[in-house]
Amino acid sequence: MSDTSTNPRRVPVGLGDRAYEVLIGPGLLARAGALLADVMPRRRTVVVTDATVAGLHGDTVLAAFAQAGVAARMIVLPPGEQTKSFEGLADLCDRLLAETLDRGDVITALGGGVIGDLTGFAAAIYKRGIDFVQLPTTLLAQVDSAVGGKTAIDTPRGKNLIGAFHQPRRVLADIDVLATLPVRELRAGYAEVLKYGLLGDRAFFEGLESRGPDVVAGDPAALTWAVEHAVRMKAEIVAEDEREAGRRALLNLGHTFGHALEAETGFGGDLLHGEGVGAGMALAFRYSADRGHCSGQDADRAVRAIAAAGLPTTLAEIPGAPFRVETLISHMRQDKKAEGGDITLILARAIGETWVEKAVAPGPLADFLAREGAI
Repeated sequence: MSDTSTNPRRVPVGLGDRAYEVLIGPGLLARAGALLADVMPRRRTVVVTDATVAGLHGDTVLAAFAQAGVAARMIVLPPGEQTKSFEGLADLCDRLLAETLDRGDVITALGGGVIGDLTGFAAAIYKRGIDFVQLPTTLLAQVDSAVGGKTAIDTPRGKNLIGAFHQPRRVLADIDVLATLPVRELRAGYAEVLKYGLLGDRAFFEGLESRGPDVVAGDPAALTWAVEHAVRMKAEIVAEDEREAGRRALLNLGHTFGHALEAETGFGGDLLHGEGVGAGMALAFRYSADRGHCSGQDADRAVRAIAAAGLPTTLAEIPGAPFRVETLISHMRQDKKAEGGDITLILARAIGETWVEKAVAPGPLADFLAREGAI
């Protein structure tokens, strides 16, 4: 294998005149200025991050920009999902305006999914649109939220309901920064890696059955393999269906259940997004088997793989259980994939074979949730 510190893996996201690359490898934050200078013609950026990430990586990124002759200032926000709100968006936009950025400048998102989603949405609406780049610092962000241009904030009525499609100019996925993640965060990110195998690549799923423990343990080679494969899958899907009119909806496997559970736990630290997705995928496979779409053997195998990563697979494992059936279904009706108040789910025929089920009948779903432990 080549020295990826000087030759990062490059995954193109083919979107015509809005195409960009995802660079994957170690040591990328320390070279961020050199790797991003060509998409920053004004040599000026504002780095948006949170207090935790700023303490770990802020100085490295600022030094990298300075070395490349890019003037950079930093905006530091509070960590946590609560920052991804109307209040957080208003605060960020006000602080960006105070930096007197114009549409020839570039915003840099340095952080996990919260920072990437919030900063991307702010970039989409700041002076009717400004370029931004993504420097994702969590596994979840590297394989999912930083790629594909979906930006959003949460509301009390649900997750990611207010947002915009706004593609980044480039993404740097530095494998080294994943070594700073708490084990729980790495496991939560792994749920999104496992998702790609479950939704459309059985061979990748089988590879994760053997290499997954190394990924969750933070092995750099395993992480590089997993991140590159997941990003290539997402890039292919996004290039085919940028605005989720078709195949891209499959990337929401487990998310309708998971978002409902996140809403019930208050979008806080009790349930991380990846943990909700892990539980949601287990529920989606069991519901698929319950309805006769998927074999019980495949559903059990999928659930075992999710549990092996230390992720929840049942409602009883989620803080705040038991949940009310009516409340969970109400949250699912508010999901952004719902149409006319009808619930949409991503269901499975087998591991690696999924489809979009629209107008899900609420009666059988309610009965299933009750059997799963909701009241």
